[in-house]
Amino acid sequence: MARLRYVKNSSGDAPAKAGGSKIRHSVQSIRAFYETEPEIAKALLPRPLEPSPTAEIFVQFANVAMHLSEERTVEIGAATVGVGCSYEGRPGYYVLAMPMEGEFVVIGGREKYGEPKKLAETAFSIDGDRVNAKVTRHGVTFLELDGKLGEPSDGPKQFTEHFYCYKALPAAVPDANDNGGFDGDVLLTMLTWERDYTSVRHIEDGRIILREAPRDPLIDVPVKRLRRMEFAEGSSRTGGEVLRSVPGEWLQPFLVQRYDDPQEGIEVALGSERQS
Repeated sequence: MARLRYVKNSSGDAPAKAGGSKIRHSVQSIRAFYETEPEIAKALLPRPLEPSPTAEIFVQFANVAMHLSEERTVEIGAATVGVGCSYEGRPGYYVLAMPMEGEFVVIGGREKYGEPKKLAETAFSIDGDRVNAKVTRHGVTFLELDGKLGEPSDGPKQFTEHFYCYKALPAAVPDANDNGGFDGDVLLTMLTWERDYTSVRHIEDGRIILREAPRDPLIDVPVKRLRRMEFAEGSSRTGGEVLRSVPGEWLQPFLVQRYDDPQEGIEVALGSERQS
């Protein structure tokens, strides 16, 4: 008898996997919230997402141990950048970028939920009371978080966050107008992250450092004001669901966000420039 491992064993004799639909993680996270230009925040959102009134950007770097089963744990560094928004009154963040280590987690998240994950090099350190995290792609450290550990936070340690993504397959054959398009439905998905932190501390003298990177132009979403930065330890459970299908043209201009395809971009008129 020959073994062929390109095909899954679906017989009753196959070993069962532990766990349900959500995956449990042990995490150390630097979480930051900053205010950007409201016109930029609005321009980043595909329909039907509505911008938050505060033009808030969420940035998180997490040192994660993913407990996939009783026998298997995968450790990765992962970052998430989200744009504050809402869908039908439910607040959350539209996932703009998700650079992380590990081909396994990149492929799984992109295919299942449409997460815009990309392979990256990450570095995380705690040196005395200093914490630092860096994300590097194509030789450019385009995102860095840095600060000093401060006092414990009196904020909640158990809460749920929602993140919105779009699951879509670019068309194999362009449409009649050569506009690309999609094969099948474009689906709006929602990620649900249940936080169960044992410790949350303020980060003092926090800095978000953005550097020019043509393939990861996060510097185009400037930091006007850092609202807060914190260091959290504990666990989380993640899952997701499909909310609805949307017209492909709603997503088409934003699809470049998930590929290494440098663009000239669009011009956005800023209210702050008119006021000055």
